[in-house]
Amino acid sequence: MSHIPPARSSVWAGFIALAIAMGIGRFAFTPILPLMQSDQGLALSQGGWLASANYLGYFAGALSASFLRWNASTLLRVGLLLVAASTAMMGWTHAWSTWIAWRSLAGVASAWVLVATASLCLARLNAIGRPDKAGWVFSGVGAGIAVTGLVCLFADLRGIASWDTWLLLGALAAVAMVATLPLWRGSVTMPSHNDANTRQHGASYRRLILCYGIFGFGYILPATFLPAQAKVLLDDNAIFGLAWPLFGLTAAASTVACGALLRWFSLRQFWLISQLIMALGVMLPAAIPGMASIIMAAICVGGTFMVITMLGMQQAQVSAGPRARNLMANMTAAFAAGQLAGPVVFSLLNEHLGGTLDGSLYLACAVLVTGCLLLHRPFPEYVAQT
Repeated sequence: MSHIPPARSSVWAGFIALAIAMGIGRFAFTPILPLMQSDQGLALSQGGWLASANYLGYFAGALSASFLRWNASTLLRVGLLLVAASTAMMGWTHAWSTWIAWRSLAGVASAWVLVATASLCLARLNAIGRPDKAGWVFSGVGAGIAVTGLVCLFADLRGIASWDTWLLLGALAAVAMVATLPLWRGSVTMPSHNDANTRQHGASYRRLILCYGIFGFGYILPATFLPAQAKVLLDDNAIFGLAWPLFGLTAAASTVACGALLRWFSLRQFWLISQLIMALGVMLPAAIPGMASIIMAAICVGGTFMVITMLGMQQAQVSAGPRARNLMANMTAAFAAGQLAGPVVFSLLNEHLGGTLDGSLYLACAVLVTGCLLLHRPFPEYVAQT
């Protein structure tokens, strides 16, 4: 029987792993983009392609995580190393074409780390009867976003070049990897594909994957356009630069609070409630334009997006048991596909049907509510075969 590390070491290691993968590998580009525009002349369209490259990499990473033969610990180690390396290479190289490659690689690696960390930590916490500690693990995402945002704000205020900021973030990721060592040993057993639970619950698994993909579609539109709307209304770099760290802190606090609230709600019920709050936040700037509604939207979206991410991963663990890694990978791929589809749908509606941003926000709200309808029925739980 393999040794299961205590809750504290697993939680801390998972917290740092997600802070590196998501705070740096996935989301560092958002606060550092203004620096790259200022000192490297990066065009907004080029920035859009770099963001899309990361999204595509995340999608590819999630898909590959479901069939790679590596165990979860190996997937974690390789992913973390690639996040640190690809981040540092953003500062080491100065050609847009190479930046595309590094941001794509960072997206792949981030997905690997998310899937591996979720499967390892949730399985270990469940095994020692402490699933309530999952909120602390997933708060690492928000904490990573906050720290990255503060680093970029400091760099902006002190006139530090964007390439040096990338190098600093890469070094930070490499050093922080030491704290993830408790997850580098052991793995999660993967049963064969003829597992009876998989055959019995295939339709429910597909519904779970679809719900998670809908969440990705509904989340990405406000995440993409709310910062731009806020920038128009609040043209102060120092104050605006605090928006990203505050977004991260809100996300971190929300997952910790969720752990306590789950004493009164099931995973599915709390997911449904959180998604309704997100839908309200998505709709607010369109229904009541103004800075106040944008702030409320940021709170509603920022306070639920990591909660739903965590709840989805926990539901996969409960529903699929030892096969949770496969289900988590497929759900993450569906999220990435929804995230890719959101801006494309907006562009098509805008270019060919004269659609507005407000109309797209209403559409995103409607899609999120549709996802809530799919969450109305319970998901099955994994039953060990005897």
